[in-house]
Parts: sequence; C-alpha cells; structure tokens
Amino acid sequence: MTEPTLPQLTPMPEDWRRALAVVAHPDDLEYGCSAAVAAWTDAGREIAYVLATRGEAGIDTIPPAECGPLREREQRASAAVVGVSTVEFLDHRDGVIEYGTALRRDIAAAIRRHRPELVITLNHRDTWDGVAWNTPDHVAVGRATLDAAGDAGNRWIFPELAEQGLEPWNGVRWVAVAGSATPTHAVDATAGLERAVASLLEHRAYIEALTDEEPEAYARSFLTGAARSVGERFGGRPAVAFELFGR
Repeated sequence: MTEPTLPQLTPMPEDWRRALAVVAHPDDLEYGCSAAVAAWTDAGREIAYVLATRGEAGIDTIPPAECGPLREREQRASAAVVGVSTVEFLDHRDGVIEYGTALRRDIAAAIRRHRPELVITLNHRDTWDGVAWNTPDHVAVGRATLDAAGDAGNRWIFPELAEQGLEPWNGVRWVAVAGSATPTHAVDATAGLERAVASLLEHRAYIEALTDEEPEAYARSFLTGAARSVGERFGGRPAVAFELFGR
C-alpha cells in the first residue's frame, strides 16, 4: 500500500510591504521562520517583531531577573542578522501568559502602531504535529494574534486605543502561522538559510542550556532538516512553511 501524497504548498503572497511578527518568546521566530524573514527584508519589505515576554523563565540555571535582559539582548542581535531593527516586548510573564482581553488589547495596539498587511505568529494549536504537546504560551499568543488582527480594525473594541492615538487599522490581509501541522503556503529558504542559522546562534545562552550539542551543529541540523522536509512539498527547494489565513 502506497503512502498518501501530501499536496504541494503554494508560494506565499508577495504583494505586500509591511509585516508584523508576534510570538511569545525570544527564539520562537528563529526556530520557526527567520529564513523567510531574511528573504523578505532582502526584497525591501519592512518586518517588525513583537514578543509577549522576555523569555525570563526559559533557562533553569539563570534567575529570571538576569535571564530576561540576557534573552532580550540575544533577541535583538538575532533579529538584526535577518534585517529586522524593530523589536518590542509586551512584558507579559514568561510561562504563564493568559489568553484574554489584556493580551488581545496589547497585540491589537501593536498592529495599530505598525499597520501591517501581513501578520505572522506561531502555532496556536494544542500540539505541534498531533503528538508533541504545545506550550500554553504559544497557544495563547497565537490565538490572541489571530483575534487581534480583527480587533485592530474595530474602533469599538478597545476604544481606549484610539484615545491614545492608535487609530483602527483594518489593513491586515493575512495571518501566517509558522510551525503549523497543516501548512498551506511556503517561502523559498535558499537565500536566507545561512542567515537563519546565524540568527538562531545568537541565542547562544539558551541553546547551551537546552542541549549538549555543539551550538552551530545543532542550529544547522535543526533548520536545514526542517527546510528540506518542507521542500519535499515545494518543488524540492528548501523552504519555510506557513498556514495562511486570509482576512
């Protein structure tokens, strides 16, 4: 009996200029889609990062008061490698982010500030692949980002934002979810893959706490393996996959 053939992935839309990536922690984008970000900034597109936390609970051997600033520095350096200069932190607590109106409001405010056409986030479902359990932070931020893309355009939801000078923005055309088990689209990672590896390596303190592997070997193996796997559904080219929701 032959294995079912997975459908080929569609190229991501290219008729946009600004994107906003919203994730829970430092390193989420580097594991998920920084090769695509590098390709987009190369093409002259503007990308901004918004992180719900500073990742302060992410390293067992470093207390949060020290870990947060360290991981913030690593994230800013990591973003710069792929051409992103705007990195913002919402200061929700790492590990205990709560889905709700406070989180939606903060993300809607970020969308109104940056006025993107494309919003990027990470897998918002309970599992990564139907087996491996996702973390509550990823679920909360991913789901809140999908909701906030609509909230940002409605002046009667969070009216206090307009009072603060953040006028409604109804220009979000798509939300792209990285790390989805059911991707629909992809971006060629060929040109951005080396910078994606370098970008992930900027999270050296986190990687060294996470694994005993040599950091560069670990980062290269993880990202090239993922890109090749996606490439099997994208004409054989290494790629980054997204589940794309239109608005």
